[in-house]
Order: sequence, then structure tokens, then C-alpha cells
Amino acid sequence: MAYADFDGRERVKALRSKRYKPIDRTGSHVKLRSEHPETGEVRIVTVPLTDADHISQDTYRSIAEQCGAADFGERVARNC
Repeated sequence: MAYADFDGRERVKALRSKRYKPIDRTGSHVKLRSEHPETGEVRIVTVPLTDADHISQDTYRSIAEQCGAADFGERVARNC
């Protein structure tokens, strides 16, 4: 199984740069919230704060889907 090269803090930092704000932390997971400025659509994303070698592509796919990236699978397939 393929694993990514980003640790949890880097994932949270990337989401924070996209207007996501931390709202909760339970154990090794952080919940971030974003509200679209024009539509008011709210998205809540849960991100594990594990080391880089402990998160699979499936987990990244789940995070992307929670963020609304419907074409994430197509982009990953094109970049492989």
C-alpha cells in the first residue's frame, strides 16, 4: 500500500492555508471547519496527526472527499 510523505502537522497547515480553522481535537485527530464565503457551505474535516509513514492513500482520499474534492481519484490516477 502506498503511503504519503506528509506528517499530520503539515496536513493541518495546508488546510489552514485554505481557510480551515481547528475546532476540536480528540486524541490524535484534529477537526477543522471551513465556511465558503459566498455560499455559506460548511465543511468539517477530520485529520489524523500521525507520522508521515502511517497514513495511506485511502485516508488522503477520505480527507479530500471531506474537503469536497470530487475529482481527487482522477487526479491521483493521472499523477501516478
